[in-house]
Amino acid sequence: MNIIDIISKEFNQFLIDYFKITPELASKCSLELNIDPAKENFGDLSSNCALILTKELKKNPRELATEVTNNFKNNYIEKIEVAGPGFLNLFLTNTAYQELCKNIFESDQDFFKPNNISSQKYNIEFISVNPTGPIHFGHGRGAIIGDVLTNILKFTGNQVTKEYYINDAGAQITKLGNSFKIRCQQQLGQAVELPEDAYHGQYLTDLAIETVKLYCKDDKSTKEFLKKDDKFFQEYAKEKMLELIKKTVADYGISFDLWFSEKSLHESGAIKQALDILEKNGYLFEQDGAKWFKSTQFGDDKDRVVIKSTGEPTYLAPDIAYLENKASRGFDNIVMLLGHDHHSYAVRLEGLRQALGVKANLKVILFQLVKMKASGEIVRMSKRAGNIVTLDDIIEVVGKDVARFFYLNRKADAQLEFDLDLASKKTEENPVYYAQYAYVRTKSIIEKAKLTPELSNITSQDAQYIEEPEHLLLKKIIQLKDILQNISQNLQTHVLAYYTVELATTFHSYYSKNRVIDLENIAQSRGRLLLIMELRNTLGLCLDILGLSKPEKM
Repeated sequence: MNIIDIISKEFNQFLIDYFKITPELASKCSLELNIDPAKENFGDLSSNCALILTKELKKNPRELATEVTNNFKNNYIEKIEVAGPGFLNLFLTNTAYQELCKNIFESDQDFFKPNNISSQKYNIEFISVNPTGPIHFGHGRGAIIGDVLTNILKFTGNQVTKEYYINDAGAQITKLGNSFKIRCQQQLGQAVELPEDAYHGQYLTDLAIETVKLYCKDDKSTKEFLKKDDKFFQEYAKEKMLELIKKTVADYGISFDLWFSEKSLHESGAIKQALDILEKNGYLFEQDGAKWFKSTQFGDDKDRVVIKSTGEPTYLAPDIAYLENKASRGFDNIVMLLGHDHHSYAVRLEGLRQALGVKANLKVILFQLVKMKASGEIVRMSKRAGNIVTLDDIIEVVGKDVARFFYLNRKADAQLEFDLDLASKKTEENPVYYAQYAYVRTKSIIEKAKLTPELSNITSQDAQYIEEPEHLLLKKIIQLKDILQNISQNLQTHVLAYYTVELATTFHSYYSKNRVIDLENIAQSRGRLLLIMELRNTLGLCLDILGLSKPEKM
């Protein structure tokens, strides 16, 4: 526990003891860290506890606030002021800041971890695009959200399995195989055209050229190649597309713990087993020769067919089996990232969770569309037409770091315009460059200080030289603990991207106003160098969690 945690705990207990309230009510009266430079006069910590308690205690909020001011005592609190209708502003002593600085240095990354770690098992499934072509640039958004969320959940003490669901069964694979077969036939001089609804992308033409070169060495091998059945072309193209997807994912800095095959659900009998559970629980019925799931009982707009009258499963059937499979692996939380057009499907999945009797929590994160902007214009694209912009293209043009950060730098449910021109800039306008430059600058300061013997061997004891100019930057560093804890609960990963840029901004502002290395004031310099070292470690942690590189120079 750091000083802020201790003050918060003692404040909470004071409210329980002094006002005779329940712990549940007291827990709503939290202390908020003030890191707004424009509100420094409002104290370091604030609370609206008087406004929360006024109804329960039937007292005027300012009167309650005054009682807290007069009776709550803590050695790290310099003063408490009442503001407005009953807000409390608490001012920390400089000793409190010195202790916090010391604690950050000695605890290192553990400073930002929860006080009481309650580890849970998470399954996070994301990307999961059909293996029918390269990953579209729009899927980069769900990919980075899922990857960063995994990093945060692991850092805060949870066990996480990252999973990719391979849609390797169904009509899209048949269409892929047919499209690829025709491209191969075209390469061999046959006059055959692609159907309008086939996959028209250049990637299949490229694959056909490569495949024909490999298999068709002479007339005999060419004839044998053309005799291959549709299944060959389906499997060959699917495996090649999957190889392409896996390479893109790796280039994007993501590794999955499990690549789960939809086909395995069909072959193992898992679909029938899952449907048997639904039937046993009373959520299946037959009509017109088909089997239906009673999804309207869970808020869906209509019931859904799971087995057609022909006996074929619909797309929903394997999804039911997949959900049951995840539940059987003992996860406490099942998280899925889907495009915004899956809103009604999220409702359906929650209904299935309840109908199957799955105890794990289900959370579906819906992310909005991504629009590509170049030279001030929106770029139009289509996978079928073949004029797509792939995630590979984005990584090649702007690099992995910029690609990851730009996709994360907006709330998931807000539309995102990926400004290719801004992403390509290596100036402070580019938030990735800005944050990484702050990290590099801290190293430059530390390296420069090493040239002066009096500024070597900085330790936690140098926290005694921390003074008022360092307070705001220290508070900003401390805020990361709450940021990570909140994200682990609300899954809003974009907040970490915002925080990283804000931390860099706070540092640049501090550095422009305060001289870190001053040989005329060695004690002050040692305290400030300690803070810069802590800042570097904090920025480094943020970059690690975001999956960005930590450059040594720029």
